[in-house]
Amino acid sequence: MVEEKFVVTPWEVTGAVDYDRLIRDFGTQPIAGPLAKKLEEILGDAAYLIRRHVFFSHRDLNLVLDDYAKGRGLFLYTGRGPSGPMHIGHILSFYFTKWLQDKFHTNVYIQITDDEKFLEEKRNLSYEDTQKWAVDNILEIAAVGFDPDRTFILQDTEFIGHAYPLILKIARRVNFSLAKSVFGFTGETNIGFAFYPAIQILPSLLEKRRCLIPSAIDQDPYWRIQRDIAESMGYYKAAAVHSKFLPPLTGMKDKMSSSKPETAIYLSDDDKTVRNKVYRFAFSGGQATKEEHRKKGGDPDVDVPFQWLYMFFEPDDKRIEQIRV
Repeated sequence: MVEEKFVVTPWEVTGAVDYDRLIRDFGTQPIAGPLAKKLEEILGDAAYLIRRHVFFSHRDLNLVLDDYAKGRGLFLYTGRGPSGPMHIGHILSFYFTKWLQDKFHTNVYIQITDDEKFLEEKRNLSYEDTQKWAVDNILEIAAVGFDPDRTFILQDTEFIGHAYPLILKIARRVNFSLAKSVFGFTGETNIGFAFYPAIQILPSLLEKRRCLIPSAIDQDPYWRIQRDIAESMGYYKAAAVHSKFLPPLTGMKDKMSSSKPETAIYLSDDDKTVRNKVYRFAFSGGQATKEEHRKKGGDPDVDVPFQWLYMFFEPDDKRIEQIRV
């Protein structure tokens, strides 16, 4: 049997992602067994995201929970690259981070990577574009409801002056051979983009406690480099919990894209726009005929609206099973 090809990098996700294979390829661990049960107990109402394997993979989550149990504490770090309007696929990790903050009563650092999106030449964004989207995205993230006394949103182009000494110390420990092997940089990569990993590592070193990073799994390569250098700098290796991708309107392949309106529900869409997009674009994996589809409905394993309910919007397991059948 030929394995279907898919691509998962910090800048591109295409194809039908095999998450079990991704765990093997990335060298992460599944969130399962006693570890999953322990996290479910901590999360309470948000435990469905673990139970349904939406957050499915981790690095050193067991050490984070041990630190918490022993009173050593932890802090949280997540981020957003402001390349366009935010959609529901983006906001999932922010809600999960907020729920973790509520349960652990800890600090959250949210990095707005406007510099990265300007340097990513394939996006063809002007500096002014990234500044505009940074402001819009920050407002949308703030609306999630983080604790204002424990939350710091840092926009790279504004904050970098304060952090540059630490960024330099990070950069000095990462040689180009390592960065090239992890990210696939070539002779065509601009030097700003090649330097950027040092900046994205920064928030994970802002406290002398273990950092837990909730994010989609495509961002994991940055933490591999952090984990290579952190202890030599006197810090903890970053821990991470990885989510799956909320599927786009068009089906179970790829992920939502801000630049493809037919794939995404934007946070700024009103009720009428959402309804029209779902009716027009949402894939249901329907039956052979229209009449049969009316009788049996879509296939829940590939029905996009059902998957959204399962992965994010409907926490009640009984209600989910009622909808499934």
